[in-house]
Amino acid sequence: MIFLQGLQGLQGLQGIDDVVDSAGHDHQARAAVGEQQARRTVPGLAADARPCPRSDSSASARQYRTMANTSHATERSLSPITLDHLARLAELARVDREDRFARRPRWKVYRDRVLLVALCQGAALHYLDGINGVKDFDVWTFYASHPEGVFPARWRVVADFGPSSLGRHPDDAGFVGRHVDLIGRSLDVPTGADPTRAVRSYLRAARTTSARLLAAKAVVAVDPPHLRGSQVWPVPTP
Repeated sequence: MIFLQGLQGLQGLQGIDDVVDSAGHDHQARAAVGEQQARRTVPGLAADARPCPRSDSSASARQYRTMANTSHATERSLSPITLDHLARLAELARVDREDRFARRPRWKVYRDRVLLVALCQGAALHYLDGINGVKDFDVWTFYASHPEGVFPARWRVVADFGPSSLGRHPDDAGFVGRHVDLIGRSLDVPTGADPTRAVRSYLRAARTTSARLLAAKAVVAVDPPHLRGSQVWPVPTP
């Protein structure tokens, strides 16, 4: 089951701080957002990828609540992140891109300019060390820049990872699995640029708060498939 939920009424371009919280997200605030905003069915998903039902009397609503209530809830999962989990994140990012560009055709010019989809911050660190633990997922899609304009930095979408061995955070009301933040950045490189080098250059330059905060932890490639699971940051020592 794949659910995507935009913030600020899915406008995303206003009211969302363009800073990654190095100490983690405010789960209570996120829970409030989850209670107040309905999830939307994303076009092209399978029939079982439905929004969280609103009717308390429906069988589907009871089934969804049962899944959410029985999913293992821990603040930080110490279960390993597998390549299958990374593939799941790649699919969430793909569906998110299709939905974004359908809703905002102006940015469709970025559809074929994806350099790298990456798992970042604490979850990426956990993938590498198996110690940090997983509170949620931060998935960044890096694009080659386009003359139309820079990809909107504050355009963030929220997804539900769904049932998995990683469970869910107890403060994420209404979520079946871990909370996934989907974020995008355009980099000043051509479409044929080496994706790993492009992202490393962005992190090394540290020109923005986001770049500095991402560089403080880790980045692991999620897509394209041939790079999946490779360590982008910190740069591995020979």
